[in-house]
Amino acid sequence: MEVLKVSARSNPKAVAGALATVLRQHGKAEVQAVGAGAVNQAVKAIAIARGFVAPNGIDLITMPAFAEIEINGEERTAIKFIVEPR
Repeated sequence: MEVLKVSARSNPKAVAGALATVLRQHGKAEVQAVGAGAVNQAVKAIAIARGFVAPNGIDLITMPAFAEIEINGEERTAIKFIVEPR
């Protein structure tokens, strides 16, 4: 599954475009975010992506979960969103 990493400075529309492309190619994707600002941008991107793929008859759902990831040698807790068609 393709993993898209989102930061607090990510452009939600750009992330949404990348997410829509991954969904069309692979059918599902994972969006990872660490921190409140990054989670905010990720949620915006998922909402925008729903609008991008809706004309193709795709209704997106997302399942949030925690993930332990390593950043610069230290363990961090991320929020991951599994995004797939309903």
